[in-house]
Amino acid sequence: MSKRTAYERSELGHPTTKRAKEVDSETPYSTLASALDSQNSNDSVTKVAHWFRPKDLRIHDNTALHHASTLARDSNAPLICIYQHCPAEESWHGTSPARTDFMLEALKLMQEELGELNVPLVFLHAEERDDIVPSVVEFLKEEEISHVFANFEYEVDELRRDTKFVEEVGDKAKVSMYHDQTVVEPGTVTTGAGTPMKVFTPYHRAWLALVKESPELLNTVPAPTKNSAQAKKELKHLFNSALPTPGKDKNFANEEDRKRIRSLWPAGHAAGVKRLATFLTDNIADYAATRSNPAKDSTSRLSAYFSSGQLSIREALSTLQSKCNDSSPDFSEKGSAPGVYAWVRELVFRELYRQTTVSTPHVSMNLPTNLKFDFVRWEDDKEGWEKWVEGRTGEPFVDAGMRQLRCEGWMHNRLRMNVSSYLYCNLLLDYRRGERFFAETLVDWDLSNNTQGWEPSYTVFNPVSQAERNDPEGEYIRKWVPELKDVQGKAVFAPYARLSKEEFEKLGYPRPHVDWKETKQRAVERFKSDMKDAEP
Repeated sequence: MSKRTAYERSELGHPTTKRAKEVDSETPYSTLASALDSQNSNDSVTKVAHWFRPKDLRIHDNTALHHASTLARDSNAPLICIYQHCPAEESWHGTSPARTDFMLEALKLMQEELGELNVPLVFLHAEERDDIVPSVVEFLKEEEISHVFANFEYEVDELRRDTKFVEEVGDKAKVSMYHDQTVVEPGTVTTGAGTPMKVFTPYHRAWLALVKESPELLNTVPAPTKNSAQAKKELKHLFNSALPTPGKDKNFANEEDRKRIRSLWPAGHAAGVKRLATFLTDNIADYAATRSNPAKDSTSRLSAYFSSGQLSIREALSTLQSKCNDSSPDFSEKGSAPGVYAWVRELVFRELYRQTTVSTPHVSMNLPTNLKFDFVRWEDDKEGWEKWVEGRTGEPFVDAGMRQLRCEGWMHNRLRMNVSSYLYCNLLLDYRRGERFFAETLVDWDLSNNTQGWEPSYTVFNPVSQAERNDPEGEYIRKWVPELKDVQGKAVFAPYARLSKEEFEKLGYPRPHVDWKETKQRAVERFKSDMKDAEP
């Protein structure tokens, strides 16, 4: 069994809930902000660098890159771009082969685009995670770079890395960082008490009002200014930097898998723009009515482009505003069409998730937002895990979702909710197992979305009623579970219960691994008993 399907997982470790509270009380983000504020000013500009991260892989509407380019242009200084590749970092996070390849293909396209602007994109290499900061610092020193720009990453490890970077750079270069992943800066949508909002409905309402009142939040910025011919000559040694290669654990199982994933997820900003245009033309009008039906395939499928930053949320929303909303920044239910309102609402979840990651940093440390869930005693069911991974649980809706994931590196959001609920409620397996498997399989993996999407709760999804409601004709199930393609009517949703024994056995499809009703009761009782007196 491959690492991505292994049952025993060393990656499930995490600090104590006491330590989590300590981290939350003095957040890594506030520490980095203090380090940035304490830098000395540097008015002498020699060379300017932009440090790309895995979440801003584009030259269009890139906030930090724009500021770097502006300083370089105004100071008549050359602009240099860098990307730090670290296989150990990708292994640590569990980045999937699909996402790794998607990012590397985007980087190749970016290097070509920047080359046309006489701007080099240099790939630095760090074998181990501890080598990342020294590698970048040494490059800045060698090239005599006076100013370096980057966009914030909000996870604990990345914030601590950047704090270390600012400290080690010292007076050798001025570091400037910008918010780029969201329309609204994380932490700025607050309650009456002045604390960051954590509940979606009031956050959504406040977000909509803020964007309506401040439409400039959707303004985009242009690609960087072209370096001069003289600058290109001076930087000649930095061009044609060799594209990084994926780590040994980030290769596809075979060439067929690589070709299939690349055809489903073409890399680059232009591909993202094209996909957005198709969605706005073909699907958004009916999106509100069809978005929960996976057979309709009416979602934008832009999540991979957003999570890697190949397309910015600002550009997507400004395009939506100009094409579908009469150029209005009012995305409320009253101010926009149902499909527009519904799609923007989904994007606002993404914004809240980042606010939560900043304000409650323990969520990126293998711990649930509600720390009481860390006291739940999980079951040991290796067979159930393997059936879940392979899509053989005997629950057609769950199995269809898992088979789509393994084939496409992506899964419809309705299925994400169902398969996660089945794993940690009905199998009562540690939710972190599924969270890690998603990271190691999804092309659109994103820590904030993934961890908070997997946040355990008392809600137990019924895969039969969910399928009947959201896949009423059984089309999705029949597509991904071919054993059931000839099953007629509602029997397709629960063949073991709705067919005769003889009919069921002919299908070659497994019987349910567990009884849904019994295991729902077990999960609710376990959660209540284990969390009742828990004191994180």
